[in-house]
Amino acid sequence: MAIKMKILSAVTASLLLVANTLCHAQADSLSDYPMAAIPGGIVSVPLGITSHERPTVKLGKQPVLTVQETSGEWVAVVGVPLEQNGKLTLTSQQKQWTVEVGTHDYPEQHITVENKRHVNPETNDMTRINKEYALMGPAYKGYNGIVAEGWQKMSWPVKGPLSSPFGFKRFFNEQPRKPHSGLDIAAPAGTTILAPADGKIVLTGEFFFNGNSVFIDHGQGLISMMCHMSRIDVKDGQIIKRGDAIGAVGQTGRATGPHLHWSISMNNTRVNPLLLVADPNGNQ
Repeated sequence: MAIKMKILSAVTASLLLVANTLCHAQADSLSDYPMAAIPGGIVSVPLGITSHERPTVKLGKQPVLTVQETSGEWVAVVGVPLEQNGKLTLTSQQKQWTVEVGTHDYPEQHITVENKRHVNPETNDMTRINKEYALMGPAYKGYNGIVAEGWQKMSWPVKGPLSSPFGFKRFFNEQPRKPHSGLDIAAPAGTTILAPADGKIVLTGEFFFNGNSVFIDHGQGLISMMCHMSRIDVKDGQIIKRGDAIGAVGQTGRATGPHLHWSISMNNTRVNPLLLVADPNGNQ
């Protein structure tokens, strides 16, 4: 399979936008939290609440992650949907918060796929795919309070160049499909994949598009999904720590070559993992 990249310079521009946005966040009191008010980004919203108990805040019907600052004030850390236009509204039983979301024009990526069923699945494939979606949905929507009280940024699961950044408008065999909802990190087959943060394995399996995959619940709706693995070294229900081996890089499922696809979901919304790693350039 061959990848034809249009507007290569836009990749650099997109990454610079993320870096500049984070630098802007470092100028205020929310320096420890990500702030990129664009589709696929993350916004951190001071709630003006200092209660002892964690407040329940929602985006639509989905609870969002909240952390408490040393001052005692709670902050909501919210994933912005890729399809979000205009204002984003958070709600609790007593209050409402509104955040302005800007626009961001992600570049295109055109991919030639030899296995036509990975572009236009057959009827029996769709039966399988729908069953897999029914398994993945609850994993993405899961919410619990196990996340650490303080904000802890993630580590890179593997080292390697980004073969496909987040958010690209994708075309498979010139047919438009959903935007790229994670990072593709190129690495040799068999490279060990490490857990980017503490968590619990909530789903493992071999999926039609994603190949061998692992879902890690980091708490409060913060989920990592690792795809296209050559092997899986963990089991459902297993508790893991940052840096634990969870499997190895491969090219199972719809893959153009050996790489790790890493998606991060917050409040059932896929966001750019670059906003959550401690060192955005640490993959090199």
